[in-house]
Parts: sequence; C-alpha cells; structure tokens
Amino acid sequence: MDGAAVSDRPAAAIDVGSNSVRVKVVGPDGDQLARELAITRLGTGIDATGRFDEDSLARTLDVVERFASVWRDHGVDAGDVRIAATSAVRDAADRDRFFAGVRDRTGVEAEVLSGEEEAATAYRGVVSGLDVPRPVAVLDIGGGSTELIVGDGAGEVAGSWSLQLGSVRLTERYLAGDPPTDAEVAAADGEITRRLDELDAQLASQGCAVRDATTIVGVAGTVTTVAALDAGLSRYTDGCVHGRRLEVGALRAWADRLTGMPSGEIGASPVVQAGREDVIAGGARIAAAVVERYGFDALVVSEADILDGLALSALERGTGRGRAREGGRAG
Repeated sequence: MDGAAVSDRPAAAIDVGSNSVRVKVVGPDGDQLARELAITRLGTGIDATGRFDEDSLARTLDVVERFASVWRDHGVDAGDVRIAATSAVRDAADRDRFFAGVRDRTGVEAEVLSGEEEAATAYRGVVSGLDVPRPVAVLDIGGGSTELIVGDGAGEVAGSWSLQLGSVRLTERYLAGDPPTDAEVAAADGEITRRLDELDAQLASQGCAVRDATTIVGVAGTVTTVAALDAGLSRYTDGCVHGRRLEVGALRAWADRLTGMPSGEIGASPVVQAGREDVIAGGARIAAAVVERYGFDALVVSEADILDGLALSALERGTGRGRAREGGRAG
C-alpha cells in the first residue's frame, strides 16, 4: 500500500466481479490483515439475457455475507467498508436486486464503478504495489470487461478504456466447445482484434496510446493463474507470482495450449481455482493478443490490482463511506 497511514482505524474493501468476489482488510497503516477470493460467476448469462442468473446471484450474495464476517473479525465498522461492483452489475437490468441483497446482508450500500473509475482504481492499486519502469500500461482482464489503462511518466493516468470483452463474455459468445473448435477460436480472435481497434481509437482521442508505455502490467485471475502455470507451481499462494515476467512467446503458447485442452484437464491443475477452468483460455487469448499487438517483450504480473486500490480508498474516505452511487457507462 502506498503512502503513510491515512486513518486511525482498519478498513475493508470487496471487489464484486463477473467471475469472482474478493475481500481485503487493511490496518490503519495500510498493511494487509486478510485477503480472500471466491468464484461465484455473477456474470453468467448476463450477456445473453441482460439479467442475473438466480443461482449466480444467490452464490454472490452468500459470499458477500461471509466476507462481512471477515472484516468484522478484524474490528472493521460497516462505515469503513467499500463494496464495489463492475461489469456484471453494470450490465444487469435487475441490478437493484444486487444492491438490496448486499444492503440487507451487510448493512453497507454497494456501488457500481464506471469503466473509467474501474480503470483508475486498478491503476492505483498496481502502482502502489509494484515498482517497474514507467510509463506503465495496465491490462485488467475481468469476466465481463477488460480495462486498458495508460499511465504517464509521473505515474498518473493518461488515458483508459473499458472494453466489453472479458474471459466469461468471450467464452459465452464464441468458445462454446470443450475444447473450442478452430472456427470458434478464429471468431473469438476476430472479436478481440475488433475490440482492440476500438481501444486504439478511444485512447487516441484521449491523446495517448498503449505503445506509449515502457512496461505493460497484467492483473487479475487470468494473468496470475497463467503465471503460476508457467512457473510450474504445485500450489498457488499469495505473492508467488507477483512481479514475474511472462515472456510474450510463453504467453502465446499458454493461450494456445489452454484453448486446446478440455476444461476438466485444465481444472485438474492445482493452481487453477475451481470455476476458472472453462473461461481461462478466453482470458489468456485476450492477454496474448494485447502483448503481441503492442510489441511488448513480456507481461509483468501484479497481484496488486483494483482490490488494493479500493482498500486504499476505503482508508481515505472518512465518514460517509459506502454511499450507493452508480457510475457511468462502460466503454
């Protein structure tokens, strides 16, 4: 966590994504007291129906309630908690059901981050926890969306865009086979290319480009899991891949290898968390395409990400934290 102490009491943050829910509890000085993850697949079916899948919503609310006990065990008051949701809740027509469920189970008003807020929070989390040559571009692959954030030499955000493209969304739209067919893979890769064309145009309108960066950093479960596979780890533990370089050739090889494997075989790996096995190939293809397209030699892996940015902001927000607010549209 960057900076000096910003509070006189502990705080907590929950990141509700399309594929997973995570909690982080920090002390007044920003030191991590607890960090947990559960895969709930909240984004299941939203791309097709525009509404929550009943089982996925129930799983997610159950996990949020369980994580409330984690922060309470560390003496965190509900007023010092920030619960932020991203693509799945942003896109769901019945998102009020999520807000009401979180409020009833935790006493905290959840919020939805806009694509721009999501990008800025992820960027802050990365630069607070990883020392790499600047300017830095951050690639944050979620279940429903992917954020690309370009920083400047001073460590500030120069531009960002949120793509409606993530590991779950790409898999549901294009990679139906187990493993996918060649035609499905070609269609998925074509969609990635189209979305990156869109990204380039949007960043250009903001006066920047991914190629402006010296270093590209990858965050979230797809990237950290591929890094653990590449390292040959027998189990995943916090900090085991933080700062690891995924060379571009190795990243492409893993993307192709995972795409060609049945999900059951992928899930047999001890570093692939249950619930990620059927979508990680799509996420890996996004990561490989980005690193190749912009000419980087490697993707630097960071375990510091949007959750760390949220936790830092929870420390800084003071009284009145957790007010519900709905962000702008995704990119």
